[in-house]
Amino acid sequence: MNGFWERFFYFLTFITQGASFLNPRAYAIMHRMHHAYSDTEKDPHSPHFFADVWQMTMKTKDIYLNYVKYRVEPEKAFRGNYPEWKLLDKIGDMWLVRILFILVYVLFYLKFVSSWWLFLLLPIHIFMGPIHGAIVNWCGHKYGYSNYDNEDHSKNTLPIDIFLMGELMQNNHHKSPNSINFAKKWYEFDPTFFVIIFLNQIGIIKIRKL
Repeated sequence: MNGFWERFFYFLTFITQGASFLNPRAYAIMHRMHHAYSDTEKDPHSPHFFADVWQMTMKTKDIYLNYVKYRVEPEKAFRGNYPEWKLLDKIGDMWLVRILFILVYVLFYLKFVSSWWLFLLLPIHIFMGPIHGAIVNWCGHKYGYSNYDNEDHSKNTLPIDIFLMGELMQNNHHKSPNSINFAKKWYEFDPTFFVIIFLNQIGIIKIRKL
């Protein structure tokens, strides 16, 4: 995509992630590490080296902070020209900004929520970034079935993956990490693939290879 659309989606990421905004550069580095070291001790978030999902999430947080707060240089293999917007990254990582987002969420719930039990969803809304990552990496490497032998524990977790826009087809993704369609079998469905096709058709992005 061109520079305008890159900034547009970068800002949209900040708005939609809100209180749980994650620095795209740091997350991209961890994602590359996850593929290179899938389900080994060097994997930043493999469920097979932690007693529970909380410990895995905390370990991921520590590695994430290395690349954001302490600006630790990644291994040579994971260095690259990652898109960055340092001012927005700094704003998104401020505690004041995160708290303001939380206040907006609370006010929204107070205004529009009709039943008390729906307020139980508020913590999920506040921490949706880490929760999403925990679900994908924990479930996607522990539960489900495998289409391919990737020499790791990656799984496809149907039908839950539909609620995570196809991201829980981890076994397929690890087999073909550069594929824009995570679905490989006739009974699998990747909603994000069709979003990508649509964005390509209207000229916002350009697909290199289908």
